[in-house]
Amino acid sequence: MLHKPAGYLSATEDQRQKTVLDLIKKQDKVLAPFPVGRLDKDTEGLLLLTNDGQLAHELLSPKKHVDKTYIARLAKTISDQDVKQFAEGVMLEDGYVTRPARLKAIKDKMVEITITEGKFHQIKRMFEALDNSVLYLKRLSMGSLYLDEKLKLGEYRELTTEEVDQLSSK
Repeated sequence: MLHKPAGYLSATEDQRQKTVLDLIKKQDKVLAPFPVGRLDKDTEGLLLLTNDGQLAHELLSPKKHVDKTYIARLAKTISDQDVKQFAEGVMLEDGYVTRPARLKAIKDKMVEITITEGKFHQIKRMFEALDNSVLYLKRLSMGSLYLDEKLKLGEYRELTTEEVDQLSSK
């Protein structure tokens, strides 16, 4: 479990930019971890690193519809219509209609979003389709796995046996 900071690519290597593996100690790199899914370069939060391809597939397979929950700070306050639109699915600029998602106001311009798919820049594109923009985005959870609040940005830890068992049983 990595608390990904902004400014790092969710990739194993890149010639020009820092990747999340640059945050990993040399002795842990021998395990050949790779990121499970992606977080945009400017997005923070929960990123799972593993060398277990089956576990990664279980969490990423579009057929599984694994919940991914985020908090976001927006340029504008959301409306009841925005909440309704997320619940029905949002048509993106390319004509794709997202799966239904949950949108909930936390406080002025701060929201919680839960999606069950992970299209390219999906949350940002959903808000852009509603004439709003995301100023800050952080993933809080993936399925049953929640970001450990004790982890500072850039820190990581091994999953507990219980966390692995919960993820594997999904």
